[in-house]
Amino acid sequence: MTDARPDAASAVPPGTGPALRPPSRAVDRRAVLWWTAQAFLTVVPPVLVLCVLALLIPPARGWLVFSAAVVGVPGLLCTAVMPAWRFRVHRWETTGEAVFTRAGWVRQQWRIAPLSRIQTVDTVRGPLQQLFGLSSVTVTTASAAGPVTIDGLNHALARDLAEELTRIARATPGDAT
Repeated sequence: MTDARPDAASAVPPGTGPALRPPSRAVDRRAVLWWTAQAFLTVVPPVLVLCVLALLIPPARGWLVFSAAVVGVPGLLCTAVMPAWRFRVHRWETTGEAVFTRAGWVRQQWRIAPLSRIQTVDTVRGPLQQLFGLSSVTVTTASAAGPVTIDGLNHALARDLAEELTRIARATPGDAT
């Protein structure tokens, strides 16, 4: 049986491209607060709606309170556990050859984007990210798997990273397709 761990990909013959390996840089610590706020804002509105409906519709009160508990208890548990777990998993790194990322919490995904294949580099700052001073950097390549995204970066670092990747990609020979 072969070793299916991502570090087993380091046996790639030299000169065939960067090997998949664990990225070394952690995202900004404030990403934990951002992910907590996202989870909380996802769980609380439906629970509040179910509780208000339970008050307004007495014959259905039992089912509505039960439904609020079914949504609220696992949602709040997820809100309490997921952000710290994601912080431990999310990593990123750039080298002269590629952008490396590892993301997820239950289903983890390791990605590599060779600099010669980069088509666009974007930064995104949603309202919650702005509140916490964070940004995401999205590196688009010709990959069928979609873009590589690094979430939870300090805004200044994200801006500098996007500028650096754009400069390196422009200077790196390749067809970017």
